[in-house]
Amino acid sequence: MKNRLLFALTSSALLAVSPALAQDRSDARVAVAITETISGYNPYSDPVVLLSSVWCQIYGCVTRYDFAAGAFVPYLAESVEALDDLTWEIKLPAGLTRHNGEPVVAADIVHSIEYLGSNPNSGKSYLVAGWETVEAIDDLTVRITTATPDATVRDNLAGVAVTSKALFDAHGEDMFAAAPYGAGPYMLSDLSIGQHIVIARNDGHPLLSDNNPAQIMYRIMPEPEQRVTALANGEVQIAQSVPPQLIGRVNDMQNARVETTNSVEMMFLAMSPKTHPWDIPEARQAVAHAINREAIVRAILQGQANILEGPVSAGQIGHDPAFTSPYDYNPARARELLASVGLEGVEVTLSTPVGRYTADRQITEAMVPMLEEAGFNVTLDTPEWATLWANVQQGQVPFYYMGRGSMIDPSRALHQYFATGGSPRIGFSDPELDALLAAERAAFDPADRAEKMQAAIARLVDQAPAAFMWQHQMAWGVANEITFAPHPADQVNGWEIFID
Repeated sequence: MKNRLLFALTSSALLAVSPALAQDRSDARVAVAITETISGYNPYSDPVVLLSSVWCQIYGCVTRYDFAAGAFVPYLAESVEALDDLTWEIKLPAGLTRHNGEPVVAADIVHSIEYLGSNPNSGKSYLVAGWETVEAIDDLTVRITTATPDATVRDNLAGVAVTSKALFDAHGEDMFAAAPYGAGPYMLSDLSIGQHIVIARNDGHPLLSDNNPAQIMYRIMPEPEQRVTALANGEVQIAQSVPPQLIGRVNDMQNARVETTNSVEMMFLAMSPKTHPWDIPEARQAVAHAINREAIVRAILQGQANILEGPVSAGQIGHDPAFTSPYDYNPARARELLASVGLEGVEVTLSTPVGRYTADRQITEAMVPMLEEAGFNVTLDTPEWATLWANVQQGQVPFYYMGRGSMIDPSRALHQYFATGGSPRIGFSDPELDALLAAERAAFDPADRAEKMQAAIARLVDQAPAAFMWQHQMAWGVANEITFAPHPADQVNGWEIFID
């Protein structure tokens, strides 16, 4: 029955019927307007937070972050424990099966991790970097040996969707489209690349209740006006990222309201030292001095953001309330820095997404005259999000405005963007920072780790491969007939949506 259900719901069938909620809760459908792109059936191909969480709902990831518990907890696994500084053990529950009835076994986790590590196109190979061996001890036990002590293993496992080794052996990568059977709380029903992804409830899953949606359609709507209009018309029940200028419109709706949360997504300007002039520290420092962050937050974001002194804020590992960034708004100092290295008037291109983040284009348009006042000659580049994101992942964008989410524990993000060889996204390398990042990962005691993380952050801010901007206070549009409380991880999980 489940096999037939998985592909019985086609795109045309879903779109032919209004996505408004059914009277019968057991058949309730919810549509979510999202800003993300959907590039294909490979669950590792879209590493942005929201889409990763959708794939975790389908396949089941090894762990997940529980905001109520304030910790990474088992998701598909039964337990994840450190046996010693270099050895971790994953236990699977007995009797766990995929949507097609196939058992989930330890070999599946080994296969998924090895796939990530050997496939650079997955976009997530950084998750398993530094893991020396991954082996199945028996059908329900996996043992991971790391090259160096790594306190972030549970965090990294939250990004590992567990696909089937047997199905992959039979179909290769065609499996992702032909047999996408997972063990998560929802099943894949339909996917249209660049348009939408639809998931259907896996009844009986322990995370679900009868009040959770039977189906969820995630629809790509990059323009804020499009998302808010769809919410007003009842085409969607949840709208991601309502910009400040549209919050009043949503609050005035008879059928919807605004729900807000503080984001842990750092917004930053990345500067790749692989490209001139960003190989010159003074150029990067000049950018950090050039941006009037307070004015942008006040005028464009209407106060809906918190200024960052570094990559983290209160509530995140490594936050030091006494730390102040040395890069205050000081255009005169920025001009001095450029002049000191003969870079007055240097030409740079600032790339920005449009509609991916709150007021992203308006923000970067405001940054252009600030940068020019500091002595840069700036061209603003506004590619499609899918193009920009693909190029950033390949290290082909020298200077860009972007966010990095899912940073309750910032270690993964800091390694990914700023450690030597972490990923091509910036291509920064600093041996002192590498040593500090390795030290924080090796600290299993929370207080010791926080102190070491603070040292790494201080060095990172000093070297300025990125200028850290702010964290948005995120506004979501939510239909009155559902209960959904967004949280800082920027996810929309089916078990957190309730039909009233």
